[in-house]
Amino acid sequence: MARTRPRPALPLLLALVAAVIPGPGGAQVSIQLSETILPRGASLQVNCSSSCSEGLDLGLETQWSKVELQHGPNWKLFELSDIEEDSNLMCFGNCGTVQSSASATIILYSFPERVELDPLPAWQQVGKTLTLRCLVEGGAPRSQLSVVFFQGGEELHAEKLGVNSTNPNEITTKVLASRDNHGANFSCRTELDLRPQGLQVFLNVSEARQLRTFDLPGTSPKLNSSDLLEVGTRQKVVCYLDGLFPASEAQLHLELGGHTLTSKSTNRGDLVSATALVEVTPELEGTHQLRCVLELADQNREAEKTLNIYSFSAPVLTLSPSEVSEGSQVTVKCEAHGGAQVVRLSDAPPGDPSPQVSFTLNASADDDQRLFRCSAALKVAGQELLKNQTQKLHVLYGPWLDEGACPRNWTWLEGSQQTLKCEARGNPSPKVTCSRKADNARLPTGVVVTVTREMSGTYVCQATSSHGNVTREVSLTIYPPQNNLVIAILVILLLIVLLVGLTIYLYNRQRKIRRYELQRAQEEAMKLKAQAPPP
Repeated sequence: MARTRPRPALPLLLALVAAVIPGPGGAQVSIQLSETILPRGASLQVNCSSSCSEGLDLGLETQWSKVELQHGPNWKLFELSDIEEDSNLMCFGNCGTVQSSASATIILYSFPERVELDPLPAWQQVGKTLTLRCLVEGGAPRSQLSVVFFQGGEELHAEKLGVNSTNPNEITTKVLASRDNHGANFSCRTELDLRPQGLQVFLNVSEARQLRTFDLPGTSPKLNSSDLLEVGTRQKVVCYLDGLFPASEAQLHLELGGHTLTSKSTNRGDLVSATALVEVTPELEGTHQLRCVLELADQNREAEKTLNIYSFSAPVLTLSPSEVSEGSQVTVKCEAHGGAQVVRLSDAPPGDPSPQVSFTLNASADDDQRLFRCSAALKVAGQELLKNQTQKLHVLYGPWLDEGACPRNWTWLEGSQQTLKCEARGNPSPKVTCSRKADNARLPTGVVVTVTREMSGTYVCQATSSHGNVTREVSLTIYPPQNNLVIAILVILLLIVLLVGLTIYLYNRQRKIRRYELQRAQEEAMKLKAQAPPP
């Protein structure tokens, strides 16, 4: 509690505040004080005097300790000490047989011994009314003591002490909590106004109390997670809640099966979220509860979700053997594990699903690179889960040349860029070479060459692999380039002939139209003449 307590800045004047009572022969007693208002516990000098000239007995009546400092024939100066409350002082004088007196009142002031703002709640919900209580002990005169409430440096409410309260030591005011109040400092201050007594306003300030406000929606947090988790995987779990304040002070905890998960919390605006990465181990297999607990202020919000953790092994698909020569037998078998059932094995004979399905085939060239697929199913929490396994069959067979991959007849323009494409099928891939029958001259395949007349002829293309060889004759014809000038002249002549023919056609057509229109006009004239009346 801060206190401002300077000594009164009054000149040391003797203020006459006595009620004067005349004595015998017109004698009077007067009382003079050095101060009329002074702090509690202070000292005071009092001068008692009388106009009596003889037989004077002069004294001061008070409850406080007094010491006579000086005296004269008709006056005495006393000092009072440790004055604790307002008092009436009386100077009396006996002049002969008659007694007279004079009295004065002293007023004490004191600062409050305690100015304290009642502790605030740890958290205050936004929209709820908060009562601020300022406790004041001591302080006088009470009629000149008031209390002022502050939020930071802003004045909220001012009131005289004890005016509107049943407790004279308590002043209250109400504040509607808002988000703007979060983190604000509240305090109260007493003001002892002694300006009417010629002094000043003395202030006592309480220690500040910080308010923390919060706001929570009526909804529960949201949990984002798959209902089904597979052993051996890593799954992300997210919990979030929007519309709360302050999001930065909210705590989110994720629990799985009663164990707290390591999570990372973030907040943005009024949204807070927590993310955890779950390592799904075999020990977790079964049904567990995933819980999200949000804590803010003294409030909790919870969300819960049931997770089914399962183990599901992929089916095992085997080709025995996986690489065979053409005409050999291959056994295709699919097996499921861990309670799953084989749903389907491609190309297997129809039958009921079972943990194992197999069949045998005679491998042909068409089976090379053939893909077999096996599917297994497992039911978890009413849902059917599938896993697939695939295998390719490799069939070894000899070379094969056909018209589509290696045409028998080729016609190329001399000087052009061409590529001889002669490809053979087979496993392993055959090597193809083409040689001219007449002189064994080689013509490379799959390579761009410049065509010359000397390349023409009949070639024998041979495809060779470890599984045999096959040949095919290919005829290559080379034709010379045409004279471009002759071609251009022929094209121009053809265009001229077409243009002349079109002109003649249009001319004849126009003549026929005019002839037809003249004939129609003559026929109309004859009809009109025949319909005219005789003269």
